[in-house]
Amino acid sequence: MRVPFNDLSRASASSADLNEAFARVAGRGWFVLGPEVEAFEREFAAYCGTRHCVGVANGSDALELALRALGVQGGDEVVTVANAAMYATLAILSCGATPVYADVDDTTLTLSPVSLAAAITVKTRAIVVTHLYGRLAAMEAIERAAGKVPIVEDCAQAHGARSARGGAGALGALGCFSFYPTKNLAALGDGGAVTTSDEHLARRVRALRQYGWEQKYRVTLSGGRNSRLDELQAAILRGRLPRLDQANARRRAIGRAYFERIRHPDIDVLAPPPGEEGVQHLAVVRSRRRDGLRGHLERHGIATDIHYPIPDHRQPITRTASRVSLAVTERAAEEVLSLPCFPELADAELAHVIEACNAWRA
Repeated sequence: MRVPFNDLSRASASSADLNEAFARVAGRGWFVLGPEVEAFEREFAAYCGTRHCVGVANGSDALELALRALGVQGGDEVVTVANAAMYATLAILSCGATPVYADVDDTTLTLSPVSLAAAITVKTRAIVVTHLYGRLAAMEAIERAAGKVPIVEDCAQAHGARSARGGAGALGALGCFSFYPTKNLAALGDGGAVTTSDEHLARRVRALRQYGWEQKYRVTLSGGRNSRLDELQAAILRGRLPRLDQANARRRAIGRAYFERIRHPDIDVLAPPPGEEGVQHLAVVRSRRRDGLRGHLERHGIATDIHYPIPDHRQPITRTASRVSLAVTERAAEEVLSLPCFPELADAELAHVIEACNAWRA
């Protein structure tokens, strides 16, 4: 049996509304910032529990425009984690600011509130918190550590994650989403959004996504660009949004099965969070013999991936300027391995992955 890491063709084949979305948008002849985007923004804001949603071109733009909306600029510092593939780091650098890295919790691999408190300085203008692998970070403790410093949520892996205090995208000053095809809520290409309940911030993001216009052809905000969610992607997202919770429930079931049924002394499955606080974007295990485990699974026809192998502070463009030691982040980068986890994964495929993990002779 061969088990793919993900198979986007299965999701597309099961989406009966794709043709209808194509026909609706093509028939209307309006392709950018039209009624589909406006409707999706309303529907996704309501889903997240925020007053506003602003569709943008991709998740990376969402992060950068959120930081620019907060006024982040050269000379500022922004605290973030170093185990989330450089997306926040690149947004910070694009604003001319300096990324400052805090370590992560050894159990959840999300931002450590203790490490965050030590990283904040008088230059700290914002904090980017990544809800990694679909798990909400410890927001209450993070907010206490942050004090008055605004928090930007990186929700690119956490569509639909919820706690008693609210959903992903509604817990900070702004929430940033990607709708890349592999995400829990996926477009058929790039797409992104910024959520907020702050009217002033929403207006700034709306201006920044379209050249910094206050009105057409009148540029009043620097740092703007052409970053617009198009009508077709918005229509597709509208069709998929009502099924997101069901898809997330299947992801949770897969994650629980790995956690409960993989029993190997050299494989540590990250524990799923309680209730709906996680949406299992990725099913991650840790092993000090990761390469051996990955090779074993490959021989059994099972595709895997590593999220993520190089911490941000060890990347070629940052390592000379970031002489920090992040013990948990660095250790995790050598141990993490992602197993297949997508809603269309068959029960037989899931069982094969579990059996192969348990049969590994480290």
